Amino acid sequence: MDSSTGSGPVNPQQAETRLVTAGRDTKAQKGFVNPPVVHGSTVLYPTADDLHARRGEFQYGRYGTPTTRALQETLMALEGPQCAGVGIAPSGLVAITTALLAMLKAGDHVLVCDNVYRPSRNFCNGLLARYGVETTYFDPLIGGAIEKLFKANTRAVLVEAPGSQSFEMTDIPAIAGAAHARGALVIDDNTWATPLFHRSLDQGVDVSIQAATKYIGGHSDIMFGTISANANAWPMISATIAMLGVCAGPDDVFLALRGMRTLAVRLNQHYRSGVEMARWLASRPEVIRVLHPALESDPGHAIWKRDFTGASGLFSIVLKPAPQKAVDALLDTVKLFGMGFSWGGFESLIIPFDCDSYRTATKWAPGGPTLRLHIGLENVEDLKADLERGFAAFNAA
Repeated sequence: MDSSTGSGPVNPQQAETRLVTAGRDTKAQKGFVNPPVVHGSTVLYPTADDLHARRGEFQYGRYGTPTTRALQETLMALEGPQCAGVGIAPSGLVAITTALLAMLKAGDHVLVCDNVYRPSRNFCNGLLARYGVETTYFDPLIGGAIEKLFKANTRAVLVEAPGSQSFEMTDIPAIAGAAHARGALVIDDNTWATPLFHRSLDQGVDVSIQAATKYIGGHSDIMFGTISANANAWPMISATIAMLGVCAGPDDVFLALRGMRTLAVRLNQHYRSGVEMARWLASRPEVIRVLHPALESDPGHAIWKRDFTGASGLFSIVLKPAPQKAVDALLDTVKLFGMGFSWGGFESLIIPFDCDSYRTATKWAPGGPTLRLHIGLENVEDLKADLERGFAAFNAA
């Protein structure tokens, strides 16, 4: 969907209001607040002339329905005036891979941040390499010095801020400036902050993707991805979506739209609770470092404060050196923190991780075992008490 078909991005209202009102047409929806969930593939044409001309608002279910249009208009309203179109995908990884395939061809070169989401890295090392695309990984702290890594055939740069698991802050405007000076496009994995807290298209990014499985869905019950692009990148994104047949099921589209309506309320709560928990964890004797850019002590805080208006509930901690059995004792003791992948739902999560085996441009040496936490919507005092029990087991082991 492009901006010519929607109402959204020029709306001067505040983000919270746009999230509630964008994409709603109560007249077309017969007075109902929510649009109908359209389950459909075939769209009938009233006349042969309409069929020959492919005339009509919708042509085929894979290209969109009234339900997908409502979601796209809402996303465009949130992304801001630089957004020329939004594509939807059945997962965040599909959103990333579709964006990369749209920009790259055999013989091209892509620059990828060393702290990128690991499945994105696997795609670059696997399928892209098989089809003759070269990938170079770079230090997330490189900033404008990335210009030294460009080659004549560099077509795209993939960034993620803060980085997956390790939460380094990348200077996206500096990297975008260097990329555009050399004719390359920039893709940003904006899942952590969403466009509510980080409008990366306004900062020079050409394509902003989200694993909407996380905060947009918000309830750990859908797999979904979004691809938002500026006017320069949208034609190639939309063409690639059509060629690949990328689409999402109508029920997941509706759940994503429902999640958008409450995104501001939920994400602000994740933000407040996440910072409070991060500060509390920083004071614990078992923790030697908290990896959270919203903390003043974090090396990336200045960039976060400049470019972001909020934070989510996801961050990591480095524990004091301890054997694996001590970490496992902590994990087995906590009850409110579930052990599971993904994040962005209402529930708190905790997982151990180690980046050392797959970083290539940087060295991962945090100084102790590392845990990634997602702070959900539970009461923070209950979460602290849960972790205190976990730390007691950690110390005992």
